[in-house]
Amino acid sequence: MTHHRANRVGEQMKKELSDIIGRKIKDPRIGFVTVTDVQVTGDLQQAKVYISVLGDDEQKENTLKGLAKAKGFIRSEIGQRIRLRKTPEIIFEFDESIDYGNRIETLINKLHTEENEHQHESEE
Repeated sequence: MTHHRANRVGEQMKKELSDIIGRKIKDPRIGFVTVTDVQVTGDLQQAKVYISVLGDDEQKENTLKGLAKAKGFIRSEIGQRIRLRKTPEIIFEFDESIDYGNRIETLINKLHTEENEHQHESEE
């Protein structure tokens, strides 16, 4: 039962966080953020919020700093929107799986390009 509830709270938080981060926070350091997943512990004490950020490493770092600074505000917003006895502690983390997927895609595209170049050279 608690696992199911944690998932439900996680899904709800994911929806609300996307809205809060996208529309309520005016910190210029925070770039274009996508909340990819929220994992809530069974006791609803902690919520790991996985995000992906458009941009380079510096933009990602700045976004993380901005979110860390806004954490109190974000938590109180979540508290108002989702009725829980205690709002979970929020931990922001980068969703590495997206970066990993993008890296693989880039490598595959690079291989295709090199392959095509070799074919053109051998045809000439």
